[in-house]
Amino acid sequence: MTLQRRLLLYLLVCAPVVWGLALAISFTGARDEVDELFDTELIRLARHVHALLPPDGDASHVSFRALPPAPREGAIDGGAADVRDLAIAAWDRNGTRVLDPDGASLPFKRGQGGFVDEMIDGERWRIYYLASHPGGWLSAAGQRSYERDELVYDVILGQLAPWIVMLPLLLIAMAGAVRLALSPMQALAQQLGRRDAEDLTPIPVTGQPGELVPLLAAMNGLFMRVAEVLAHERRFTADAAHELRTPLAALRTQWDVVRRATPGEARARAEEKLAGGLERMDRLVAQLLMLSRVESLHPDSHSLVRHEDVHWRRIVEEVVADCLPLAERRHIEIACEWPADERRALPLLGNEPLLAVMLRNLLDNAIRYAASPSTVVITFGETELTVDNDGPAIAPEQLARVGEPFYRIEGQAELGSGLGISIALRIAAWHGLDIDFSAKDGAAGFRARVHFAHR
Repeated sequence: MTLQRRLLLYLLVCAPVVWGLALAISFTGARDEVDELFDTELIRLARHVHALLPPDGDASHVSFRALPPAPREGAIDGGAADVRDLAIAAWDRNGTRVLDPDGASLPFKRGQGGFVDEMIDGERWRIYYLASHPGGWLSAAGQRSYERDELVYDVILGQLAPWIVMLPLLLIAMAGAVRLALSPMQALAQQLGRRDAEDLTPIPVTGQPGELVPLLAAMNGLFMRVAEVLAHERRFTADAAHELRTPLAALRTQWDVVRRATPGEARARAEEKLAGGLERMDRLVAQLLMLSRVESLHPDSHSLVRHEDVHWRRIVEEVVADCLPLAERRHIEIACEWPADERRALPLLGNEPLLAVMLRNLLDNAIRYAASPSTVVITFGETELTVDNDGPAIAPEQLARVGEPFYRIEGQAELGSGLGISIALRIAAWHGLDIDFSAKDGAAGFRARVHFAHR
C-alpha cells in the first residue's frame, strides 16, 4: 500500500471517529444546557405556586377555581406542544392534595426538597419539591423527561444535518490535500526514476518540504559514498590491469622461450624463469584480492573487524611459520622481543586474522629487502611494535612514498607488486593504528613502526 493510500485510509477512518466523538460531546453539552433551562423553569413555577398559598398551611382557607382538563397532544392551535408534559401540585401540612390541575398525580413526599426523578405511569418525570418551614405547604412542579429529550434531539439533528452533508465534501477535500501535500515526493520519485545509473550528483535540498530534507541529506550522503566506491573500483581496476599487463607479457615471453628451448640447461633456465613468473603472478593476484577485501571494509562492518582480545604470540607464531621458507632462502634469521609482562604487549581489541595479514606483510617486506645474511627483529612494546631489518639505505623521497599502491623502490631484485604495505596500512587504520616508516639507525636499515593513531 502506498503512503498516499495509507494516509487517506487513516483520514477516512479517523475523521468520522473524531466527528462522532464531537457529536457525543455536543449531545452531552446540549443535554446539560436543556436540563439547566427547564430546571430553572420548574423552580420558578414551584415558587410561584408556593407564593399563592397562605402561610399557615391550612387548606380550609384555600379556594381554587376548577380548571378544565388539559387538551390532548396536538389539540393546541398553532403548535405541537402538549401541556400534559407539565404538572403542578400542592399539599397541606396533613398531606392532603389541594392542587393538581393536570391530574398527573405527582407523588407526595413529606419533607422532600429539591429535584427528584420519578417513574409515573411508566414514564420518567423530573420533579422539583418546595416545602415551607416549619411545616406547612409542600408544592411541586414536574415535567416529562421526554420533552427534554425531544428538544435535545431536535438541537442535535439540526447540527447533524449540515455535518452529514458536509462530511463527504470534507473527505474529498482531505483527499485532494493529501495528494497535493505528497506531490513533492512523487516529483522526487519521478526525478530519481529518470536518472541515469552514472548520475550521482546530489539532489538540491533548497525549496523541499522540511520532512524531505533529512531523507534527501541521507540520499546525498549515500550518493557520495557510492561515488567514492565507484571511483575506488575504477582506480583499482585500472591499477590492477596496468600491474598485470607486465607479468602477463613476461609469462607469454617465457612460455615462448620454454617451447622453443631444446632439452638441457637452456630449457631448465627457461622453466625456472617461467616458474618465477608464475609465482609472482600468484602473489600479485592474492595481494590484489586481499587489497580489494580490505578496501571494501566499512567502519560499521562487524563481520571482519570484530572486537576481541588480540593474542600477539599466536599471531607471531603463525606469521613466522609462513615467512620462514623465504627467510631460509635468503639466509635471514627472525627474532622477536617481548616486554617483561607479555600481556602488556600492545594490548588491542581487533581481528586476529587481519592483524596477522598486516604483520605478515611487514615481516615479508623486511625479509625480502634485508641484507643477506642478517636478522629481522620484531619488537613489542606497551604502545607499539616495530619490524627492523638491516637493508640498504633508502632515500627520503623514496621512503615518503612507501605504502603507495603498486609503488616499489627502484633497484629491487626480489619479486613484488607494491601492495603488501598498502594492505598493512589499511588494516592498521581499521584498528585505530598507524604505521610509520623510517631508517632504523638514522641512515641504514628499515623500520616499520606500528602504534596507536592518537599517540
